Amino acid sequence: MQTLTLNNGVEMPALGLGVFQTPPDETRAAVEAALDLGYRHIGTAAAYSNEREVGQAIRDSGVSRDEIFIETKIWISDYGYDETLHGCDKSAAKLGVDQIDLLILHQALPSDFDKTLAAYRALEELLADGKVRAIGVSNFMVDHLTTLLDATSVVPAVNQLEIHPYFQQRAVLDFDDQHHILNQAWSPIGGITFYPGYGEDRKSVLTDPAVTRIAKAHLKSPAQVLLRWGLQQGRSVIPKSTKRTRIAENIGVFGFEVTADELTALDALETGRRGGPDPENVTLTAYGRVIPEA
Repeated sequence: MQTLTLNNGVEMPALGLGVFQTPPDETRAAVEAALDLGYRHIGTAAAYSNEREVGQAIRDSGVSRDEIFIETKIWISDYGYDETLHGCDKSAAKLGVDQIDLLILHQALPSDFDKTLAAYRALEELLADGKVRAIGVSNFMVDHLTTLLDATSVVPAVNQLEIHPYFQQRAVLDFDDQHHILNQAWSPIGGITFYPGYGEDRKSVLTDPAVTRIAKAHLKSPAQVLLRWGLQQGRSVIPKSTKRTRIAENIGVFGFEVTADELTALDALETGRRGGPDPENVTLTAYGRVIPEA
């Protein structure tokens, strides 16, 4: 498994299993399958309501805890300094771990950015206390990151974003690179299936002729080509699946490379169309939800 070094020296497997939109009763089997197939990075979130099942699958896997990189996210309803400290305690208890490898803020919450900053300062405290090994953010745009960097002292290790050839967010990627923030792709194969009001008529990048042509040339699947596209540009990728065959397919991406011309062809597929919610529209009124106690 290829690893990436975060800006604080922590090593993270470049590819992980995501469990977004995975029901709790399916999460355990998916994580167990992934760990059996060689995955050592699991990405979940408080808002996914499946941290408990992730933790149980890890304990049942027989794989040593210190071999597994666990990443989770604090939801906007738990933003604020004390609230985020407690949010971490809830996640750690559900996961059944003493230390979380990577803890990130799930959204920027631009409508109440002071609360976002307080939440990030709590992450800094958790890092200093050793309760987490690295901290970061998700869905932060350039203006959010600029304000965050000006107001806090620890540069995020990771910014998790929607990144696939149809939606590349190059301005954010470039800003992150300049500030040594690792870009991590959620929906790395363009697989967002449902958000209210988003993507109903969206075309799948998996069926794009450029992608299928490259896949045929390498005797690989379109999903494997899209994951290679991200990995070869230095990103972390977190594909999601509940099917063992697809989970196995997604980890089978380390024995080939797409060519420079193929990378260029994939880069040219940019549509500028976001599949998930616009981070500027995320508010507590629209997206707030209570995160249950452990």
